[in-house]
Parts: sequence; C-alpha cells; structure tokens
Amino acid sequence: MKKNQYLSVIMLASLALVSCKSSESAYRKAWKKAQAQEQTTDNSPVAESTYNGSDDMVASSNVVAPTGPVRQEKVTIIEGADVKGYSVVVGSFGMKANAQNLKSYLSEQGYTPVLAFNAAKAMYRVILQSFDTYEEAQNARDSFKAKYPSRADFQASWLLYRVY
Repeated sequence: MKKNQYLSVIMLASLALVSCKSSESAYRKAWKKAQAQEQTTDNSPVAESTYNGSDDMVASSNVVAPTGPVRQEKVTIIEGADVKGYSVVVGSFGMKANAQNLKSYLSEQGYTPVLAFNAAKAMYRVILQSFDTYEEAQNARDSFKAKYPSRADFQASWLLYRVY
C-alpha cells in the first residue's frame, strides 16, 4: 500500500513540474514585444521644455531625434561646462575615477571634456564636445576617430542626444 502511495506522490509531483514549465513560444512572444517597444521608444519625439518662471514646465515644441546611431539619455553634468543637444562621448565608465583619468588625458591633449553621469544606468560619460546639430557632432566624432586610429577605445566613440 505504501508503495502505491509513494508512486502516486512521485507521479503527481512530476506532473506538476511538467505542467508549470514555460513554453518557448511565451518567451519568444515576450522578446518580440520588448523589441517592438524598444524600437518605438528610440524614434519617438522628445518634448523640448522651457522654464516659464514657475514650478511648471511648458512644452514648446516636439523635436524628433535623428534615427541614426545616436543614443538618447538623461545625463547630469558633474564636471565641466553644460552640453548642447548632441555630444560626442568618448568613454563610459562605472567608476568615476576612471572617467576622471580619461578627462585629464583629453585635457592634456588640448580638449575641454565634460564629465556627465547617467543615473539610470549608473554610468559616467566622458563627453569630448557638444553641438547644436547632429551633423556637426557626427563630423567631430569622425575626425576624432581619424586622429586616433590606433586607440580602440576611441574608435568606439558614439553620439549622445541629451534628454531633459
């Protein structure tokens, strides 16, 4: 009798484990949904805001960020002057000391880099220069990469569109 009870318990437990298993189609569906959501947020218009003298922010226009290879991030300036809409990022670090070392190196090379922090990703960004237009930033990034062809870390430079 005990043998039948043990056998029944084992069969019920295995049936419960098999029936709780997630299907591959559920994972695929969630993955596709996340991809679609990511694509829509990358090309969505960003509201440009102005300060109207009170605690309210007033939307003045919708600026559409370019669909090219540019990242949209909300960053806070830690060291250096304020940045414009489009920036050339030459380094991203999890440790502030590493970002400051690169900033010092670039200062020695004659640049005026800016150190910014992305709180959402907990990353320090070293910004080489910033510009009002995407084309100016793209040209500056390309000429910077051409100036340092042997530095793999500089070849990975990218463009940042600052979101407020």
